[in-house]
Order: sequence, then C-alpha cells, then structure tokens
Amino acid sequence: MHFAKGAVPEDYLVYIRRKYFWIMGGILFLFIMLIYSISVGAVEVPPYKVMQTLSGQEPVTQLDKNIWNIIWNIRLPQALAAIVAGAGLSVAGVAMQSILRNPIASPFTLGISNAGAFGAAVSVVVLGTGKVQSTVADAVIINNPYLTTIVAFFFCLLATGIILVISSIRGASPEVMVLAGVALSSLFTAGTAFLQYFADDTQLAAVVFWTFGDVGRVNWPELEIMTGVVLLAVIFFIANCWNYNAIDAGDETAKGLGVNVERTRLVGMVIAALVSAVIVAFLGVIGFVGLVCPHMVRRVIGDDQRYLIPGSTLFGGILLLASDTAARLIISPYVLPVSILTAFMGAPVFIYLLLKGYKR
Repeated sequence: MHFAKGAVPEDYLVYIRRKYFWIMGGILFLFIMLIYSISVGAVEVPPYKVMQTLSGQEPVTQLDKNIWNIIWNIRLPQALAAIVAGAGLSVAGVAMQSILRNPIASPFTLGISNAGAFGAAVSVVVLGTGKVQSTVADAVIINNPYLTTIVAFFFCLLATGIILVISSIRGASPEVMVLAGVALSSLFTAGTAFLQYFADDTQLAAVVFWTFGDVGRVNWPELEIMTGVVLLAVIFFIANCWNYNAIDAGDETAKGLGVNVERTRLVGMVIAALVSAVIVAFLGVIGFVGLVCPHMVRRVIGDDQRYLIPGSTLFGGILLLASDTAARLIISPYVLPVSILTAFMGAPVFIYLLLKGYKR
C-alpha cells in the first residue's frame, strides 16, 4: 500500500523518527564505547592514540609499537568479540521471545546455552579439541573450533527440539517454559559435571576455566567465525521480521496472513541455536544478555520487529561491551569474567519478569 504525497500521518512519522533516533544514537554510542573500552585497562592508552592506531598510522617509537600490539592483538579483538557476542545473544533472545511468544525466552533461560556448554565440554574432554596454555590471557585454546562448534550445535539442537515440543503442547505457559529451561539446564550441567569427574587434570582445568564466560579468550580467527555466523543470523531474522510480527498476533492470525508458522518457528529456533552454539563454543556461558537486552529495547523502540530486531542487535553489543569494560575495571588489575557481571545484572531482571507474569 502506497500513501500519496503528504498523506502519511504526522504522528506516524514522529513514531518512526523516534525509532531511527534511538538506533542512530546507539550506533554513535557504540563507537564511543568501543574507543573507551580499548583505551582503558592496566595500560592506559589515550583515546587519540587509539584513533590514530585504528586509522592505520604506522608506529614510530618503541612506545607506539607497544601500544599497537596492545590494541590490535589484545584489546580490539576482545572489544569486538563482546560486541559480536552481545549482538548474537540478544538477537537470538528476541527471536525466541517472538517465535515462542514467551517474554522470558532466551538461550540461557531455556537451557540452550547450558546444552551448548555440555557439547563443548564433550568436544574438549572426549574429542580433545581444547588444551591448556601457560599464559593467563589464553589459558584455554580451542584447537579445532569447527568440531567444537558442531558438537555444541548438536546439543543446542537437542535442547531446542525439546523446547519446541513443549511449546507445541496446548496451554504451555511462560512459567512451564521456564521450568522446562531449569530442568534442561540442570540436566546438561549434571552432564558437564560428570565429564569433569572423569577428566584428567589438564582436561578438568580446561573445562572449568572455559565455563567462565569471557570474551578475552578470542583471537582473530575465532572472531571471524563468530562474526560471520552472527551477521548471517541477523540478516535472516531481519528478513523474517514481518513473519514474527504476524506470529506475535497469534498463530491463527499468522496462518491467516499466509505465514507458515511451523516452518518459521523451526527454522528460527535452529538459527538461534546455531548462534548460541558458536558463542558458547568460543566464549563459554554468558547468561541473561539475550533476556535483558530485548526488554530494555522494547521500552524505547516498541514491539515492531522491523525495529526491535536491529535495535536489540545493536544494544546487545553495547550492553556486553559495557559489561566487559566494567568487569576489567572493577577489581583492576585483576580481570573479572564478564559472565559473572551479567549474572549479577540479569538475575534481578529475570525475577522481576517472573513476578510481573504472575501478577498478570
């Protein structure tokens, strides 16, 4: 449907401009946050030095060479990993909430992240794809990221299948879905503990260290894989935003509009599981980002998936980048794994959403 020139209501234009304002403002804030995140740490780097280094200026003095190494080999990969992982977890969360019509759905609350963690642990312990190094920054290395991701993805798919079966049961409420997520999380956590019990010292150290979700362990090759998967997933979810808007109105309404609800739900959950598997395989379990960020974005952008999906992707990256920066500064010079900070942040929000649901 096309509006004649001047026929678009002014209120609607203001409504749309407000959404674009938040998204464009988020892009600007993300850039500022990226520069700040790179500049702070055990070695302070002035923001103008960060800008010069990122713009490709060649180092001249020994100090410039040291700064170049710190930025390109340590801080920039970590900051970009936080952005990519936050975007991936957030877009997976907002897609699950729409697909399952459940406001508290996310890779973490539904047990999918724990399933991926168990799969990665299987890969590390049984298939030998992880090893321990002597350096603190890179204590655990995934020497076969493809196999680790495939195994993690398999178990994420297994958890996803269970969730889809439960969601298809008539009358499955958000509370039932949460209980199912708790059960799946407990099951796969027990499986991970079982592997740890029979692992040798090196394998045990690798698995335990790896389970602390941390973006600092990613190097450029792993970052490229994560970025490719997350980018393709975001494009897919944006391309299906109208289908998710229709599903938000109810399955019958969506079918009446020509949406293949079952296929949309299945493919969307598989893509969300793949994103979760890749992030878990490289970073460990980082909880609550996929739950908290979509609800924060809904407060300012609304429920329209055309804007909610890109907005959640953008602010998910901002949220995890800010959390990782804070985690590096709270007890400096020691670095706190970002998953600990997101758990402290997400648990109260999760309880609030549960109480709000029961109040309804």
